[in-house]
Amino acid sequence: MRVEIIMPKMGESIQEGTILRWAKSVGEKIAKDETLLEISTDKVDSEIPSSVAGIVAKILAQEHDTVSVGRVIAIIETDSSVEISEPTLREEIHSSAILNVEVKNVSPSIQININSKSERHRFYSPLVRSIAKRENIKEEELDRIVGSGINRRVTKNDLLAYLQQRTALLGSSCEYSLKKSNREELLKKYPAPLYDVVKMTNVQQKMAEHMLRSVATSPHVTVVDEADVTDIVHYRQHIAKEFEAQYNTKLTFTPFFASAVVQAIKIYPVVNSSLEGDTIIYKNFIHLGIAVASPSGLLVPTIKNAEAKTFVELAHSINDIAERARMKKLLPDELYDGTFSITNYGVFGNIIGTPIINQPQVAILGTGAIKKRPVIVTDAAGKDEIAVRSMVYLTLSFDHRVIDGETGGKFLAAVKQNLEYFDFERL
Repeated sequence: MRVEIIMPKMGESIQEGTILRWAKSVGEKIAKDETLLEISTDKVDSEIPSSVAGIVAKILAQEHDTVSVGRVIAIIETDSSVEISEPTLREEIHSSAILNVEVKNVSPSIQININSKSERHRFYSPLVRSIAKRENIKEEELDRIVGSGINRRVTKNDLLAYLQQRTALLGSSCEYSLKKSNREELLKKYPAPLYDVVKMTNVQQKMAEHMLRSVATSPHVTVVDEADVTDIVHYRQHIAKEFEAQYNTKLTFTPFFASAVVQAIKIYPVVNSSLEGDTIIYKNFIHLGIAVASPSGLLVPTIKNAEAKTFVELAHSINDIAERARMKKLLPDELYDGTFSITNYGVFGNIIGTPIINQPQVAILGTGAIKKRPVIVTDAAGKDEIAVRSMVYLTLSFDHRVIDGETGGKFLAAVKQNLEYFDFERL
């Protein structure tokens, strides 16, 4: 039996994915749940397992192709006794799919042929070629327009409609898009072996554009404070093994910071808001973003409804998303809808950083490395003395359009207090 493998829907808002690599070739055996291919969306790279065991009979989309959700991308033969014939072994790249895109106020409506094999030797009138040259439309792009004239000839109106459609599709998104580089020119400019010229991954490009958009959108203000987390360090040292054995999850420092943030947000809800025009949108829930370093770049998966979770549930969720991020098992929907983010540059030993806000959020907390330092403490009798304490710097970056300095400072002070006087009974 032949089973069609389709481009999976990786989330409610995801309509297409880019094939990064095929883990199997035509003719190779594959087990159920074994990785068949790796795809990339706007948010995350994911390894896609095979839903059945068998032999890869056909591959219908090339690496680096962007494919719509639901389109057949491969066929697997589940009967191992069936011999894959030579014509079947030939990878049949691309179906004759036609992409229909409707854009308001465009007349006539046009179709774009997304076949990789362009229609060569087509006839184009001098007027069409003149317009194409003026608009810098190359032959291969012109070949993909399905004409409305006789024998599907591209008319002037077809080309003008295509240009209007292309402009509408691109819209203002180009404002923050990375400039496409000419690889051949760069290789000449930076010759090997003195230089290595490496194209950014899809996730790196999207992250770069997202960060650029954030800096251009929000006037960033950063405040720094330090917290004495000696009690948390001691508690974790004594309880870590027991905690893992009892709850089947590791006890890291991150859930302590997450819990302290959640409690502080309940006091200062504006930190958990977003801005639309001149209106502040307050969220009556906390979807906590946790920045995680993954093989494809920095990701910020979201713990939904963090305010309703116990400390143990927070620890479970944080470990789960961190592990799946490293294994490329996150779903794109898990990277959307965050209301506040935490990033831990302390994992690399850094003590202070100035994080960039994760739009459309209005604030982000950065946590540095926990370091033992001599500090002045005051005992119960009011006497000052020098003691060795475990200290951590906390950095809050916030959108000054929404959060003023007083609110930002008080929120950070609340996080500090929640850490220094952590309620261990809640564990």
